[in-house]
Amino acid sequence: MSGNAQAGYYSRRLGGERLRQCYALASPRVRQYLDAEIEFVRSRLEATDDVLELGCGYGRVTLELAGSAGRVVGIDTSVESLELARALAGEEGACDFLEMDASALAFDDSRFDAVVCVQNGVCAFGVDPVTLVSEALRVARTGGRVLFSTYASGFWANRLEWFEAQARAGLVGEIDIEATGDGTIVCRDGLTLRALTEEDWEAIGSGVGSAPEIVEVDGSSVFAIWVAERRTDERGPRSSGEEIQV
Repeated sequence: MSGNAQAGYYSRRLGGERLRQCYALASPRVRQYLDAEIEFVRSRLEATDDVLELGCGYGRVTLELAGSAGRVVGIDTSVESLELARALAGEEGACDFLEMDASALAFDDSRFDAVVCVQNGVCAFGVDPVTLVSEALRVARTGGRVLFSTYASGFWANRLEWFEAQARAGLVGEIDIEATGDGTIVCRDGLTLRALTEEDWEAIGSGVGSAPEIVEVDGSSVFAIWVAERRTDERGPRSSGEEIQV
């Protein structure tokens, strides 16, 4: 499956309730991994932060982060997932959900205190990772945190078991066992998802001109963390009453 084709996989096949079913199939160890990712992100946020989540799906992470930040904006390309996210958030939620391509963000520079992309979105989106991280850094304010995560190598057996359960439920294609391995899951419907290595993160860091901090969490995920540097065209400090224009 080409990058462009994979980029639309979740919109075409895994939107809304089908995506939520994938998480309903998670084993206790996978649930621990999912919770640990969220808790790690929370530990890097301030209560007043404006946060952007890339690839928010039906709002699973966005809604959890809302209690730890001032405002959270989730973007995704799946209309079906966004509709479910808005329904789950309700009218009084501290979240906004927008249809948008993470590799071409429709935000001004320096709009967010933190940009978050968890659960291997850097691969799942099917777009150029340097472009993806560059866009995240562009919309982050000076000193803002940009957090991307992938799977830890030691989590392979649990991850594969989870995807096999999704395949049995007909949510993703049958796993191609011969092509699957070494951190990469290949489905017979063309979906390919690989975990990034430390060398991959180093290459991305070279591409964006800034090396990330690498942190393994819970033995299940690896975070690459950038701190946005000041740009010459950046606006001054945000006042407490300033709204993010979305």
